[in-house]
Amino acid sequence: MDPDLALSLGMVIAAFSVPSILSALTDRRAPRASALTILMGGALILYAMQNKPGGYTFEQVPDVFVSVLARYMP
Repeated sequence: MDPDLALSLGMVIAAFSVPSILSALTDRRAPRASALTILMGGALILYAMQNKPGGYTFEQVPDVFVSVLARYMP
């Protein structure tokens, strides 16, 4: 898998799981599925950071996200 794609997917998955975690906590439920998706997103981000030569900087993240979006959207 392309590290740029893994970083983008990891960010999207992690961002979508935050409202789910907050909802589970306010309903006094255990956020099991939400915690699993956070771990999946974190694993994808970690994979991308380790497989990209030189890693990523915070300034590169928006450009990477837009380039992946432009590459895979018709």
